[in-house]
Amino acid sequence: MTVTPDICPALRYEDAKAAIKQLTEGFGFTERAVYEGEDGRVVHAELAYGNGMVMLGSKGSGTDFDKLMAGAGPVAVYVRVADVDEHHARAVARGVEIVVPPADQEYGSRDYTARDAEGNVWSFGTYAPGATTG
Repeated sequence: MTVTPDICPALRYEDAKAAIKQLTEGFGFTERAVYEGEDGRVVHAELAYGNGMVMLGSKGSGTDFDKLMAGAGPVAVYVRVADVDEHHARAVARGVEIVVPPADQEYGSRDYTARDAEGNVWSFGTYAPGATTG
């Protein structure tokens, strides 16, 4: 059974194909769908990780969403992972830029932060938004 996430960050990239490669190979996302326009640009893609998903596409693709996002700033995304250190090692091994190494946080999470090839900030950790501790 596939779980549909309630939150799907949407990102635009100059080189969406390179972004898909980095997110799948470097961060461990799974490609669910990739739709290209006649010019070969990615119009829409869906990449999954656990029960979450991101959607992305090429800047300049001409879609209504692309026009809306023109000039928008970088995006920050948080992804919960089971093993922060293993995930970090995978990213490092594939040349991902790490901006904050893995560290234990005072609120109980362990996480690290990376930057993708177009400046978007990605944090990976054990924090579960909305979860209560008792």
